[in-house]
Amino acid sequence: MNACIAELQRALGPDIVKTGDDIPVRNSFDQTKMAPISPAALVLPRNVEQVSEALKICNAHKQAVVTQGGMTGLAAGAHPREGEVALSLERMVGIEEVDVAAGTLTALSGTTLQTIQEAADHAGFLCAIDLGARGSCTIGGNVSTNAGGNQVLRFGMTRRNILGLEVVLPDGTIVRSLNKMMKNNAGYDWTQYFIGAEGTLGVVTRVVVMLQPKPADIQTAVVAVTNTEAAIRLLRRAQSALPGGLLVFEAMWQEFYTIATGIMGLNAPVSPDNELAILMEAPGTRADFETFLAAAYEEGLVLDAAIAQSRAERDRMWALRESVYEHHKYLPKQVGFDISIPIARMEEAVQALRAELPSVMPGTQHVIFGHLADSNIHVNVMPPEMPDGMKHKIESVVYGITARLGGSVSAEHGVGQTKRPWLNLSRTDAELALMNRIKTALDPNGIMNPGRVLV
Repeated sequence: MNACIAELQRALGPDIVKTGDDIPVRNSFDQTKMAPISPAALVLPRNVEQVSEALKICNAHKQAVVTQGGMTGLAAGAHPREGEVALSLERMVGIEEVDVAAGTLTALSGTTLQTIQEAADHAGFLCAIDLGARGSCTIGGNVSTNAGGNQVLRFGMTRRNILGLEVVLPDGTIVRSLNKMMKNNAGYDWTQYFIGAEGTLGVVTRVVVMLQPKPADIQTAVVAVTNTEAAIRLLRRAQSALPGGLLVFEAMWQEFYTIATGIMGLNAPVSPDNELAILMEAPGTRADFETFLAAAYEEGLVLDAAIAQSRAERDRMWALRESVYEHHKYLPKQVGFDISIPIARMEEAVQALRAELPSVMPGTQHVIFGHLADSNIHVNVMPPEMPDGMKHKIESVVYGITARLGGSVSAEHGVGQTKRPWLNLSRTDAELALMNRIKTALDPNGIMNPGRVLV
């Protein structure tokens, strides 16, 4: 390993390759909150050629490499392991082009999502990828994890919003398809291998994002419904009845909503006594939105509704949904989950979680919230104490329910290190074998993000 680092420093220089105390603490952990581990070296390339040279050297020495972006991941995908070289794209930032005619934006992979959103907005477009960490997560990380977020219902996961990539393979080969066309069936779409691969097949260095027309008006409401099944009926009715369809349909079950409006003191647009509150957004006129909700109320689909009358009210409604980012200030240490459940079995999942989680430890709290329309819920479990083995016990309950109902242990945050032991609950032996064959073909020395996703 020392020989590899010495060669990296000779080839790239001390400004690019950091060691020892010169490595910032921020490169030692991601948001998974595992114990920090300082990488053996930190490589900070400024361009794709330097990424290529770094990987070529590491591959020759069979040196393990962990790729890093905004360090916002929740599955320990970017969290270093002992002896790894960290390759951070934090210096590779910038919007290279906004092509108005094509409706695309090309950016370096270290560029934050918020920067891309603002550039798109300035050009009169919408970047449809959106998630809570927008200010710090990077587009390269979004691509590598196939990030989801708030507008998947309308625009799909990150995968559906990417037209082209530049990628560096483990041996240093640079592969480019900075495609701007919606149709391009000239052979394999190899870019798809790298979207959602969590850096295990190569390093994404440039991204072509497909932009969307910017909605002229967006209507926002928080509505109360009797249960999950009623929420699903409301979802399907809204999709067919609202002229512009839906942008957002975010669910907050009672435990979550009560914490936000009670312990945290946020404004409650509908009563916390209801089983489920839904944050809805739709493009279109206020009149169409009000007419739809009034009809839904008359039919009993909606118990109560509050429509935002201003941007400030809209922000307060979103603050309810995003209150989870402040839970650490008010609640015990939590174990978080990002799972998918077939939407027809979502009510069953909610009831099973409520029934089985208290068995973990007396006094255990939990909240359920998330992207109901996308079959994706987030579950945060908060036992009063966290002795050794407690996390695994909680995971066994949540992932056991997930597997029993035919769901996925990872909906949008990726597998990383933390979910790898549970991956077989969501993927068959044949699927796992295929993943390993692809990994071996592209990374025969196994240097890229080892121990993440696959063994």
